[in-house]
Amino acid sequence: MQQSIKIGTRGSPLALAQANDVKSKLVAAHADLSPENVEIVVIKTTGDRILDKPLIEAGGKGLFTKEIEEALLDSSIDCAVHSSKDMPTTLPDGLCLTVFLPREDPRDTFISKKFSHFLDLPKGAVLGTASLRRRALALRQRPDLKVINFRGNVQSRLRKLAEGDADARFLAQAGLNRLNMASVATEKLPLDEFLPAPAQGAVTIEIREDNTKMASLLRPLHALETEIAVTAERAFLAALDGSCRTPIAAYASVHGDSLIIKAKLLSLDGKQVFERNATCAATLEAAATTGNNIGLEIKAEAGEEFFERLYKEVGEEIL
Repeated sequence: MQQSIKIGTRGSPLALAQANDVKSKLVAAHADLSPENVEIVVIKTTGDRILDKPLIEAGGKGLFTKEIEEALLDSSIDCAVHSSKDMPTTLPDGLCLTVFLPREDPRDTFISKKFSHFLDLPKGAVLGTASLRRRALALRQRPDLKVINFRGNVQSRLRKLAEGDADARFLAQAGLNRLNMASVATEKLPLDEFLPAPAQGAVTIEIREDNTKMASLLRPLHALETEIAVTAERAFLAALDGSCRTPIAAYASVHGDSLIIKAKLLSLDGKQVFERNATCAATLEAAATTGNNIGLEIKAEAGEEFFERLYKEVGEEIL
């Protein structure tokens, strides 16, 4: 009898959609694998339990992966499906990101029942977002807006918007597409003005490094172009010691044999921005090196005082 494969995931509708997509692709890739042999295991993470305060205050991105990675390490599950942008740049010993699915639309989306375009928002309008990056990018163009914290899954955020908690909010277009909710988008925001979070729109699969059987089963699902782009973006993030308390944006894309990387670090109010554009060979090694180098360049240009002031402002914001 075929041994059961257990896929770990968070329990939100989006996380389940991503995990079931991986299950379908895995079964389609192997004639001897049936849906009955692949089980979706829902794991509630600390990040899912804490909804009444910003992630920065609660502990950061790792809150969405800790319990899932513990299940991987104790072999309760065979692999875990994640949104790549939720993944810390350093993984626990013994784990690795082995597969990246083809990337979805990386753009941010503006959503409002009252206004057709982000720039149409009236002076003093209320914008809901839990992302410091989206906050900084929005305020850079519209410093008159009032930004409030909006957390929760896609459905709960849209419900808050419908209840009038804000005039508008931002979401990732990739999540809406995966939930078959693309029609909810009011305006897809241009990449040049709203550079996405590093790895936004990319789903990744985490396994134990010694699980060669699982790595082999997952290999047909892998999109090398996505891995190359995300490697550059995550290297940039790591060089800046990126966390939920830092407004960081990056997007890399493969064009033939070249990789083009655009990256930004912003102040909380969006008034200061440090940015780099770079081109390198479309290889994993070049992507990692270039992403790291432009991250170090921006870090040096911004200087210690910038980060000290930023972390102080973010700390005051969540108190």
